[in-house]
Amino acid sequence: MAGPTRGFLGRRRERDPRLPPGQYDAGRDWPVLTAEPTPRISPETWSITVDGRVENPTTWTWDEAHRLPRSEYRGDIHCVTTWSKFDTRFAGVSVDTLLEAARPTPEAHFVVATSKTGYTTNLPLEDVTGGKAWVVWEYDGGPLPIEHGGPVRLLVPHLYFWKSAKWVTRLTLLQRDQPGFWEQNGYHDRGDPWREQRYQGD
Repeated sequence: MAGPTRGFLGRRRERDPRLPPGQYDAGRDWPVLTAEPTPRISPETWSITVDGRVENPTTWTWDEAHRLPRSEYRGDIHCVTTWSKFDTRFAGVSVDTLLEAARPTPEAHFVVATSKTGYTTNLPLEDVTGGKAWVVWEYDGGPLPIEHGGPVRLLVPHLYFWKSAKWVTRLTLLQRDQPGFWEQNGYHDRGDPWREQRYQGD
């Protein structure tokens, strides 16, 4: 018996190499997912503080943050709920710039990001340094939409997107790891999409 023909099986679609395992391309969509009600924050009342294990705890207002060196991210983002979005464009300030001013102490090894809502997420310090993380207020050339964390969110694009805390107002440096909201509820402590680190034990 002859083997199946290409016409019978159909063409095999090649998987985009930018897609981590278990993810799909969301295309133009950007799904809205939140763990709490969406807050209404005016830029005039927003500020970002870096504190904890630092020599110089520092707070920046909206205007002060915008006077810092501008930094952009162009690339992909990945959500633990399995969607990925390619070729995104965000702008704001590099976390490296904020930490340079606050001066982490030698015992600082972790960061907890806190949102206006009280939401928290934890990250190793090495995941937000070396040009890998931003505090952003622009998306695709315009203001960051409120449903996606505007006026300002954390952006850590190489990890699942729950690590990129919406409505961020504080980065606290710690000596020891301190699980955040989703991490206390079964999500992975780190969340690397390429290793499918979705849940504890992955």
